[in-house]
Amino acid sequence: MDAPVVVITGASSGIGEATARLLDAQGARLALGARRADRLEALAAELGGEARIRPTDVRRREDVRALVDLAVQAHGRLDVLVSNAGVARIAPLEDQAVEDWEEMIDVNLRAVLYGIEAALPHFRAQGSGHVVNVVSTSGLRIVPGQAVYAATKNAVRTLSEALRQEAGPDLRVTAVSPGMTRTELVDSVPDAGARAAARERMDEIGMPADAIARAIAFAIEQPPGVDVGEIVVRPTAQG
Repeated sequence: MDAPVVVITGASSGIGEATARLLDAQGARLALGARRADRLEALAAELGGEARIRPTDVRRREDVRALVDLAVQAHGRLDVLVSNAGVARIAPLEDQAVEDWEEMIDVNLRAVLYGIEAALPHFRAQGSGHVVNVVSTSGLRIVPGQAVYAATKNAVRTLSEALRQEAGPDLRVTAVSPGMTRTELVDSVPDAGARAAARERMDEIGMPADAIARAIAFAIEQPPGVDVGEIVVRPTAQG
């Protein structure tokens, strides 16, 4: 694909930032969204100022739609939507952390639906498009404390497959499942002890974020008519 137009959510750090850097180096035209405007501005400056940026809270439908519209207005089309923003409020269900559950549902699942709602009309009008949803191996190996987080990621996995089947021959859908990756995701774990344990484990075996960026780029660079449905990327040391 020549100079694809790509929207990335959660682009201010971690996998989103790594993906933006890699795709920019490959010539993609980017529209980047995240809540931290200062981080977006710094990233865009490092990329040479060509990337379009918009402060984006993916919990707000109008923000996601505005980010997609930014890409289309700037470049006349949208080729790829990378729904990457995510939070992990890891805790046992008995803690009854309802607000944390709601945030994970809003960011990890509802925002993906908002992205599909915003992008699909453009894809249909063009006769082409690619949805890339970043999920997690937490949905493949269920462990205590991650029930709601894993549930939201598995919901997106199911959504991705359903969309693939509905999309027809001209649209592509990819679910990318990262294992333990060195990102800021563990910072959102509410319990200090669990957060420290997660960070220690991440520092011990975590992959660099650009490992996932390369997987995303691999799916994008396939020729028309080739759809990479799911990619699982784990550290070799992860059980």
